[in-house]
Amino acid sequence: MRPALEVVGGAVRRPWSGGGAVVAASGLRWVLSLLFAVPVAYGVWRLVLPGTSAGERVDHALHAAMGVLMIAMAWPWGMDLPVVPQVVLFSVGALWFVAAAPFRARGGSRGRVVVAALPHVVMMGAMAWMVSAMGSSGTASDGGGSAGMHDMAGMDMSGGSGLASMSLTGAGSVATAVVLAIVLGVLGLVWLTRALDQARGRRQDGSGPEGDGVGATDVVSVLAPACHAAMALGMAVMFAVLA
Repeated sequence: MRPALEVVGGAVRRPWSGGGAVVAASGLRWVLSLLFAVPVAYGVWRLVLPGTSAGERVDHALHAAMGVLMIAMAWPWGMDLPVVPQVVLFSVGALWFVAAAPFRARGGSRGRVVVAALPHVVMMGAMAWMVSAMGSSGTASDGGGSAGMHDMAGMDMSGGSGLASMSLTGAGSVATAVVLAIVLGVLGLVWLTRALDQARGRRQDGSGPEGDGVGATDVVSVLAPACHAAMALGMAVMFAVLA
């Protein structure tokens, strides 16, 4: 069995092979789990909600699956999940959002709809990259035993007291993780701002408070960007920790 990934206090940790120690501080794991549980719950709700179109059901199924697997990544048992199906799922998910975007215009601007889909493409692609990076480190540790823990491809293992701190070492990998952390953080803040504006009863263009005759807050219009914000911000934290 591969050594289990631990996300604790701003570091990704993995026990030494043969060591049964578990990092006691689990606050960050719980915070991330609760954060990712928000889009999971929303996605499942939209899946079963009457009136949801077939295309939207695929969207919400992909986001719910992403949330579940991000929760798994934050806990030791998550590293035991097979890597290839996850990479395939989220690579296909990225392609789905690209391919489906032009058909969502409904008489509006196709260009605007495609641009609106890009953040979801970024999240799907980022998820596939993260799973692949974690899987590569796990494969290296399987074949190398204790020595492999010191010399994983693209990973740096250091630490004491029977625990090792894992982080990306290749300049390209670290740069990718940093860029994705920044991009996802910005996307999360944009979505959070949009959700707060909607919650205040404003239109999506920011004009007019609720009650002045220019529009009312809709539950979905608030929950959708809020859940996307939770996903993006949680992923940003994970990439920042990994870098």
